[in-house]
Amino acid sequence: MNAVLDNLDLVVRAFSYTVLLFLIAGVLSLVFGTLLAAFRVGPVAVLSRATAVYVTTIRNTPLIIILIFFRIAGPKIGISFNFVDIQVGEIRLNNLFAACVIGLSVYTSTFVCEAIRSGVNAVPLGQAEAARAIGLPFAGVMTEVVLPQAFRATVPPLASVQIALLKNTTVAGALGVFEAFARMKSLTNDNATQRIGIFLTFAVIFVVLVELVSFAANRIERRWRIAR
Repeated sequence: MNAVLDNLDLVVRAFSYTVLLFLIAGVLSLVFGTLLAAFRVGPVAVLSRATAVYVTTIRNTPLIIILIFFRIAGPKIGISFNFVDIQVGEIRLNNLFAACVIGLSVYTSTFVCEAIRSGVNAVPLGQAEAARAIGLPFAGVMTEVVLPQAFRATVPPLASVQIALLKNTTVAGALGVFEAFARMKSLTNDNATQRIGIFLTFAVIFVVLVELVSFAANRIERRWRIAR
């Protein structure tokens, strides 16, 4: 425990990277996942099938491979994030951080897509048909009628996806982002006699973060349930 207290500033910085990875990738994955879900249920058969293949491929690819692609292979084919260099106090968001954010977003968005698609399928078909009958285009039907109801129905699975994203941020440590897992590994290597205390401390902090996400999801679910 003394190792954590003596390096409290490093621990706080590490969890700052973890939270930032989670928040930015969470928002991007929700946006991209929603677009993928719209493509999958859309009227264009070719686009729907192509999206289905894409989602299946990414979902079945290990996250570490996707992160390595954006970190190592991407720059060699022109996918680079060298323009990202933001310094906020001791926190530096550079191209390495950006590559991990994009990788996490791409991976998580496929799970978001499937969660939202299940919610779209739960919306009565008659509502979409009625919306089309009054002249709404497909985009209008989705944004005005289908997606608002689908999001209400998919709060629990979307919360599970975001919790998984929070834990998946630990993979970024393998690529050099000194988030919580990487810092924990560094501390345990330097303080072998305090490994159990370090493990427990980091585990408790992760549990608290997960509980905060669960709490927020429960509040949203209750509020939207009342709004019905």
